[in-house]
Amino acid sequence: MLTVHHLRISQSERIVWLCEELGIEYDLKLYNRREDNRLAPDEYKALHPMGIAPVITDGDLVLGESGAICEYIDRKYGGCRLSPGVDDPDFADHLFWFHFSNATFMTNGMMGLVAQSLGAAETPPFVADRVAKAWAMTNARLGEAEFFGGRNLTLADIMMGFNLTTSRAFGGASLDPYPNIAAYLQRIGQRPAYQRAMAKAEPGMPPMLT
Repeated sequence: MLTVHHLRISQSERIVWLCEELGIEYDLKLYNRREDNRLAPDEYKALHPMGIAPVITDGDLVLGESGAICEYIDRKYGGCRLSPGVDDPDFADHLFWFHFSNATFMTNGMMGLVAQSLGAAETPPFVADRVAKAWAMTNARLGEAEFFGGRNLTLADIMMGFNLTTSRAFGGASLDPYPNIAAYLQRIGQRPAYQRAMAKAEPGMPPMLT
């Protein structure tokens, strides 16, 4: 049985949303962050050698990494419904935003958080520039397409969604300068699968859609 191990207020919420969008059966196990340092509890860290979210188990399989998990679930359980084929006109855009999510967008934000944790008075200029470009590109994309992958919701949206919503609980950007992102999040927030996912993954916490 597929089990999604969700660390509260983390990127593993993506996997809950994915399962709800695909309408597949899965078990969900919630883990609360530690009170002293807000990191994952030892129980969660023991699931995978990296000790970070997300993690799924499927029989004897233990799998980490958001992108790998998304592809695994979509291919094994979803019939690749959220992955455009090579002949689809949206194929390349889907691939770009699917990989851009963690390889660039989230990495930029993490560099800023690390700088702050080391006592930097402000984000280093080269990091701030990369962050600004990433948000500007994201806003521009959502002004030209309804979804990151193009015409339809794809795994690219599953990956990017967390960056634009719950991750802002760690000090992310205001949406005021990004009207296309704000409009996109309102569309996402109306999806029944997203509503179900957030109610299960973050009970009592309103989704960060504004």
